[in-house]
Amino acid sequence: MKKILRIMLISIGTIITVMVVFLATVYFVNLISNEREKGKIEAYGQKVLVDGKQMNVLIQGDGKETIVLLPGYGTASPVLDFKPLVDELSPYYRVVVIEPFGYGLSDDTDKVRTSQNIVDEIHECLQKLNIKKYTLMGHSISGIYGLEYVNQYEKEVQAFVGIDSSVPKQEDADELPVSSLQLLHQSGFYRLIVKMNPDQLLMPKVDDETKDQIKMLTFQNFLNESQASEAENFRNNFKNAQRLHFPKNLPVVFYLADQTEKETPSWKPMHEDLLKNVDHGKVVTFKGGHYLHHTKSKELAADFREFLSNIESHR
Repeated sequence: MKKILRIMLISIGTIITVMVVFLATVYFVNLISNEREKGKIEAYGQKVLVDGKQMNVLIQGDGKETIVLLPGYGTASPVLDFKPLVDELSPYYRVVVIEPFGYGLSDDTDKVRTSQNIVDEIHECLQKLNIKKYTLMGHSISGIYGLEYVNQYEKEVQAFVGIDSSVPKQEDADELPVSSLQLLHQSGFYRLIVKMNPDQLLMPKVDDETKDQIKMLTFQNFLNESQASEAENFRNNFKNAQRLHFPKNLPVVFYLADQTEKETPSWKPMHEDLLKNVDHGKVVTFKGGHYLHHTKSKELAADFREFLSNIESHR
């Protein structure tokens, strides 16, 4: 009996030891990898002083008209994520990709991520760059910030383009389990999960070196202070946007993903509802998932050029 008990205790002790060693290994590998990767991340774009911090921006192309691209929530590197679309648009327009605080190479911030604060920072950035007239083109959550933006700066914004963009009344605007996800990241298990299943990181069609940069920036920025605050303010930001509508004279086009429409039957009707009082608005559905700018950049750019051309011909 004592022998059996001794064997059981040894077995339990061995299991606990193995688990502790495993957890410690995952943690320290992540810690060391994060430090090493900081030195491997390559700079791009330019820095703009906004609210006392550095905001990173990429400007590509020298067309007469300007397009300002705004990312979806949690995008590791908006500049690299939008690269296929920027390459399609920049031969015809000046394209400006803004990396909000906590994204890409921009500084993190402890300022609460309300729509108002985010909009104020984006506008200050554009003012510092002396960009006075532009089209806003936003992916996902930027549909909410964009709606706030065009209502405040209607005289500056020439059109709004939503890429499978969020709408105020969508049903999945709940807050994320921030603390649990941060623990997953800090413990090193997020890195382990990504290593075991790399496909869960949605990547644009870019070369392997760029993909490596996106991956490293994902680990550096994942649910940092800015992104955590943004997630915690989802519900309020969506709720506050319900009071808003697009200005009557502002051209608006929504590019929606058919996969999102299948998952959310009200997706297209909600976008159409936002256009009911707009003089020049349309909804276009493309085959594909939420990240249409990864898979349909050529088609998006072509349709957008046609849309703007039609608007100009009616003015």
